[in-house]
Amino acid sequence: MSSRARGIRLNESLEREIEREAELRGQSFTSATAEMLGEAVRMRRVPGIVFTDGPAGRRATVAGTGLDVWEVISSWKEAGEQWASLRASYDWLTDFQLRSALAYYKLYPIEIDARLAAEERWTPERVESEYPFLAPRRVR
Repeated sequence: MSSRARGIRLNESLEREIEREAELRGQSFTSATAEMLGEAVRMRRVPGIVFTDGPAGRRATVAGTGLDVWEVISSWKEAGEQWASLRASYDWLTDFQLRSALAYYKLYPIEIDARLAAEERWTPERVESEYPFLAPRRVR
């Protein structure tokens, strides 16, 4: 993805907030600003989606749920992309929350498909090979 320089005027308090976030995340001012602006645009385009930090980095989540968008989309795909099946799988979520996940996927399929592909690579054999201490203990 290409980028180009743009001039932007920030008030001092916003500049301090961005500098604080950049320092906390070990990023440059420019990369932190670009990341935050990108997330803000996505949240504005798809109300009901927020971004969350976790062991796998920042990711799109369904607001108020702790569920990553990719998790909802994975379930939707496994259910043959049927709304009724998705609704039944997540009966505790609102229609708005589920539709937000689907809308995010419609706008940003490359991001979600890449995460789905990465998750598919985590087979039980791979987990046991890379993290043998997670394997169940064998009873004698």
